[in-house]
Amino acid sequence: MTSSGSAPSLLPLPHHHHHHYVSLLIGQTLHQSPLWPRLALSLWIWIGGQVIQVSGSHQHFHPHSIKIPGDITLGGLFPIHARGPHGLPCGELKKEKGIHRMEAMLYALDQINSDPELLPNITLGVRILDTCSRDTYALEQSLTFVQALIQKDTSDIRCSNGEPPLIRKPERVVGVIGASASSVSIMVANILRLFEIPQVSYASTAPELSDNNRYDFFSRVVPPDSYQAQAMLDIVKALGWNYVSTLASEGNYGESGVDAFMQISREAGGVCIAQSVKIPREPTAGEFDKIIRRLMETSNARGVIIFANEDDIKRVLEAAKRTNLTGHFLFVGSDSWGAKSSPIAELEDVAEGAVTILPKRASIDGFDQYFVTRSLENNRRNIWFAEFWEDDFRCKLTRPGIKLDPDKKKCTGEERIGRDSSYEQEGKVQFVIDAVYAVAHALHNMHQDLCPGSTGVCSNMDPVEGRSLLNYIRAVNFNGSAGTSVLFNENGDAPGRYDIFQFQMTNHSHPGYRVIGQWTNNLRLNLEEMQWSGGDKSIPDSICSFPCNPGERKKMVKGVPCCWHCELCDGYQYQLDEFTCETCPTDMRPTPNRTTCRPTPIIKLEWNSPWALVPASLAMLGILATSAVVITFIRFNDTPIVRASGRELSYVLLTGIFLIYLITFLMIAEPGVVVCAFRRLLLGLGMAITYSAMLTKTNRIYRIFEQGKRSVTPPKFISPTSQLLITFILISVQVLGVFVWFGVVPPHTIIDYEELRPPNPDLARGILKCDMSDLSIICCLSYSIVLMVTCTVYAVKSRGVPETFNEAKPIGFTMYTTCIVWLAFVPIFFGTAQSTEKMFIQTATLTVSMSLSASVSLGMLYMPKVYVIIFHPEQNVQKRKRSFKGVVQAARMSQKSLNEKQNGETKIEPDRTQ
Repeated sequence: MTSSGSAPSLLPLPHHHHHHYVSLLIGQTLHQSPLWPRLALSLWIWIGGQVIQVSGSHQHFHPHSIKIPGDITLGGLFPIHARGPHGLPCGELKKEKGIHRMEAMLYALDQINSDPELLPNITLGVRILDTCSRDTYALEQSLTFVQALIQKDTSDIRCSNGEPPLIRKPERVVGVIGASASSVSIMVANILRLFEIPQVSYASTAPELSDNNRYDFFSRVVPPDSYQAQAMLDIVKALGWNYVSTLASEGNYGESGVDAFMQISREAGGVCIAQSVKIPREPTAGEFDKIIRRLMETSNARGVIIFANEDDIKRVLEAAKRTNLTGHFLFVGSDSWGAKSSPIAELEDVAEGAVTILPKRASIDGFDQYFVTRSLENNRRNIWFAEFWEDDFRCKLTRPGIKLDPDKKKCTGEERIGRDSSYEQEGKVQFVIDAVYAVAHALHNMHQDLCPGSTGVCSNMDPVEGRSLLNYIRAVNFNGSAGTSVLFNENGDAPGRYDIFQFQMTNHSHPGYRVIGQWTNNLRLNLEEMQWSGGDKSIPDSICSFPCNPGERKKMVKGVPCCWHCELCDGYQYQLDEFTCETCPTDMRPTPNRTTCRPTPIIKLEWNSPWALVPASLAMLGILATSAVVITFIRFNDTPIVRASGRELSYVLLTGIFLIYLITFLMIAEPGVVVCAFRRLLLGLGMAITYSAMLTKTNRIYRIFEQGKRSVTPPKFISPTSQLLITFILISVQVLGVFVWFGVVPPHTIIDYEELRPPNPDLARGILKCDMSDLSIICCLSYSIVLMVTCTVYAVKSRGVPETFNEAKPIGFTMYTTCIVWLAFVPIFFGTAQSTEKMFIQTATLTVSMSLSASVSLGMLYMPKVYVIIFHPEQNVQKRKRSFKGVVQAARMSQKSLNEKQNGETKIEPDRTQ
């Protein structure tokens, strides 16, 4: 095997040849590529522009490449050096990402070439180039791979002896392994697809490379960041977060990762992006403090999804520490953070709890054994190995013409990797080996199909046709170096397999990254193994709005589906669903937590209530008093006082009074159909009977005295029978009205929920009552009130009648008092409409008013008589019988005296002996 430091390359051409070369390249490609018509213009501008753009800095190039000959040559692109400072293409050596990965390709080639089963009798060669971590530089380097496909016009070139020149044809590269950075892979993929050279990357994860229309010759053995973004979204959801910010380094990797996360979260729903912050390529002083301040504008979004390079991660953590926000931010880092210690060095307290993600990887033991045995003697094929040696062992190799730096020790060549320097296998080594093996397996399968039985590369595979090889690459499925299967989907992407880490400090003897889960198309996360700042086991919140309490509805913030305000369902509303309050049905009220409705308790007037006890006691006394009067009257039925009071009407009147007292018990009793029917019947009937009898009496007196003034003929209908008949006609009007009411609306009970429905639903009650509204009660009593008013009018008119004549005066007093009682009743009855005790107050007022009016009638009309009958029987004697003549004379005398009084004359006392 040989190494070459001066492999043919177009790049070191003198400056003035560039335009000629590019036009040559374009012209010669015309007939070869079917894609040419689409790309001619853009390719001209793009390649020309890129080549010319960097042509001025050729003196700084590392135009070295590793060339190992073979039957079939593969290309390799590795970031051996970092991006150069101040316009230089290349900077310092990258030991892990550059040398480790590149050696992994050489290791894989050695393994394949020594494997008798895989590509037997075919040796794989390689051409490895340094990309210097810069896309434009990598593009120029990769032109080396397409040289063999460009027809050079040599017609005008002649040797000094006139013969045509002997131009060594560059080797034909059938496939390229690389590159590392997505931006580099994108740039290179554009030129490789033009010449149909398949490309297999071991580290480029940008989602846009999954576009099979633009990057149809690109495949990768690592999963794209869209899978990583999906895994990160699944982690966010598993932690119960719904409000997070994103932070991306400007550039392809960061921006594509965040875009993928945002798109997937939009499609999945349930997670909102509070802010999407970008870190500039060249951050100014104070930029990171500004970023932290901006993230704190939405301080509820503690979760920060970070797709950033190592330097940016470190500076974000530093800024958070400066701002005393240790433990506030909960970072979810992409694979650029992974399980690296460099971004969190001396910032462990800020990084504590950070959840990071890495493509599932394994350390390849065979590579470790290979790499630690590399020395300056046995690894001459690696042209950058001397530089690595100096860097790794911090010593200086002596070279002719180069003065030794006195500050650095001299390399002995006896140093050993892993013994005299720290060594840890770089994470992507496995993928580099898998990428090389993927192309090898594809070539093996292609060889079996196109060259059956042939021991080497047959004519069918010379040259290897790029599109055909691409199809074979996409079809491979084999166990890779880590034991997991290597395969590609239709876009050339590998399946997503990730390990999920969390950086933990507390409760561990050695702080570091702990594996807490895996993601292979779905998430498996051990939440109980997670711990956060200070060793806290409870998952911190990163949500915009906390869940509403039971009985509160969400009022969404416009345009942010994760943010809302909580509004209590008030009054008689309950929470129907998380966004709606609904009013409970009439017969129900909300439960205390307002999540559902419960039946409203039903109340009725209880016998043991003060509102019932007082009226019932009064009514009981009244009934006893009425019964005493009736018994007394029956016992002394034939005595003069009883006879003089008009026995028939008195018994009717006493019956009415008894019924008035009795209605109290019906008003208090539990409503039912029978009780309601009797309420309707007796409520007005007792009063109707009482006042009908009184009206008949007062009317009779009035008629007698009015008739006596005009004539000596007695008026009609003054006999007891006529009196009873008139009374019963008056009573029948009330009874008839009630029975008509029975016919129109049969008596029934109702539960009134509206009457006791105060603002506080806990106080709401349904009232079991008869179907009698306030209005119907007044209607029921209205006839009795008409009788009462009429009776009062007659009583007023009959006020001049001699005192003892047929109870005219007592009836008058009774009516005046009764009117006062009922006038007091009306405002009390209707003034309680808003009271929570309305039913009780109204029932008590009604019953007490009725009992009082009955008691007034009983007391004024009958108690004096009973008193005389019982205690002064000597006064209960027959008086001189009055004739109508005597009545007429008394009437005239009373009229005469009234006139004289009005004329200022002396009042003549009427004859009290009549």
